[in-house]
Amino acid sequence: MRIMHLDTNHPILIDQLNQLGYINDEDYVSTKEEIESKIYQYDGIIIRSRFTIDSSFIDKATNLKFIGRVGAGLENIDCNYAIAKDIHLISAPEGNRNAVGEHTLGMLLSLFNKLNKADKEIRQGKWLREENRGIELNGKTIGIIGYGNMGKAFAKKLKGFDVNILCYDIKDDVGDENCTQVSLKEFQEKVEIVSLHTPQNKLSINMINTRFINRFQNSFWLLNTARGTTVVTSDLVRALKNGKILGAGLDVLEYEKKSFEKLFTTEPPKSFNYLINSEKVILSPHVAGWTKESKEKLAQTIVDKIKMKFPAK
Repeated sequence: MRIMHLDTNHPILIDQLNQLGYINDEDYVSTKEEIESKIYQYDGIIIRSRFTIDSSFIDKATNLKFIGRVGAGLENIDCNYAIAKDIHLISAPEGNRNAVGEHTLGMLLSLFNKLNKADKEIRQGKWLREENRGIELNGKTIGIIGYGNMGKAFAKKLKGFDVNILCYDIKDDVGDENCTQVSLKEFQEKVEIVSLHTPQNKLSINMINTRFINRFQNSFWLLNTARGTTVVTSDLVRALKNGKILGAGLDVLEYEKKSFEKLFTTEPPKSFNYLINSEKVILSPHVAGWTKESKEKLAQTIVDKIKMKFPAK
């Protein structure tokens, strides 16, 4: 079985696949069109987010048996078309769920304790104690939207706190010992902190908009370590200004390129300028699942799934 690697990953991925008897070729520089001209030679593809694997690309991959994405989401792949072509899809949410859980908790605690603001002020020679008085997590009701690998990992990190954890998910019966599943109505009536852990799909794109935000009974804090397209940034800014959203921790942004490698291709919108200047907001560059440990775990997960589904002959 011959595999084309389109993005660099932890070396154990190729090393272990070589040891198992797979043939591994690497091409990290050719254009998509150049890859398309030779992809018919390969049984498998391993990619992160370098480019979109669309129907045209899949049509040229006439011998393709699987596509492995070294990450959690599959939105850069035309999944329905691939499945129709009997191509097996492999992702690795197990590999970086712990990292996402830790990063989400870190953002929340930083917001509550104004750590970014206080750090910046001290570096400017300001010693403002009362202005940086924090709030405690204990006693709060935390709501998780999307209770899969990432949502469950965040809930597990919260076990050491005296908090009430609720989740909303389109699937039934996903709650567990760490979290109670409720209706969206009950979710919006009770939660004080909202953490997004949904994949990118038709239901999640632009889900967090003014109408959705205003249905919450309480003003709330928002965390997004999922996908930037879930939040309408201009509506988030409006809610931050009027106090409906008390603060936001954003690891992902609406303006990200699909490759996740760059932010802007044009002049940044005004709503982004508000985010970068607001003391209510903490930003990070899509790195919630991007730890040294997760890099290895993601690679190992892909190896294990390929080995199980397509044993080398």
